[in-house]
Amino acid sequence: MAGLTDKALVRERFRRTLGSYSDEAVVQKAMAGELVSMAARHAPSIRFERVLEVGSGSGVLTEQMLEAFSIARYTANDLVEESRECLKRIMDRHLEVVFDFLGGDVESLPFLPEQSDLVVSNATLQWLDDLDAFFGRIRESMAPGGLFVFTSFSSSNMQEIAALLGTALSYRTMAETRELGERHFEVLELREAEITLTFSSPEAVLRHISRTGVNGLNRERWTKGMQREFSDRYRSMFSRQEGVGLTYHPVYCCLRKREGCPL
Repeated sequence: MAGLTDKALVRERFRRTLGSYSDEAVVQKAMAGELVSMAARHAPSIRFERVLEVGSGSGVLTEQMLEAFSIARYTANDLVEESRECLKRIMDRHLEVVFDFLGGDVESLPFLPEQSDLVVSNATLQWLDDLDAFFGRIRESMAPGGLFVFTSFSSSNMQEIAALLGTALSYRTMAETRELGERHFEVLELREAEITLTFSSPEAVLRHISRTGVNGLNRERWTKGMQREFSDRYRSMFSRQEGVGLTYHPVYCCLRKREGCPL
């Protein structure tokens, strides 16, 4: 995607979907589960002193993290300030954890929590403009030996939408993700998967995209004619026996800050 992400539009789209995201975002919820499992495989113990989550949203990953690990202090960040209220309901069930919320664009925050021994992010990093600079800031804020565990999407994600509309986020290839990770960290695990969801109709695909907020790419309003043309082309190109498909390509990555890595 050329240019910078319209963060104001992304914020508004995700703000509107906070109530529906947890139920509709089945792929992202599964990705969160894989992220937790990956962190558990590579962590020296289930105890973390300081955890930072980037892109907490409605708390899909937050809840799984708090169930799986013993955490002393949990700091959550999200572009949408209203995410705080979703997380409060979760944190009220985990009163033993000190909880902080950092609202706003993580790329513009004046500071990040220091000495985090775990940083996590689920299905969020594709919205950032400068991942190289972001990885550098994360590395500098982490404790030596700390883990940075995230999920995102590969360059072939939602290829059906890209084929029809010619618009997509600037998803990175696996090679690009590996190169970026190795520039700042030790790569412990990097893999991708393919998940195809089946919907009854192209209109159902659009509803799914709208309810998960992942349509925050442009402000164009569709006419009925545009919607009809989209549906006809989608049905002709991507029909399956049970309906029509939408393909996700999640990426799973676990990085470790090198011991003694200078700030």
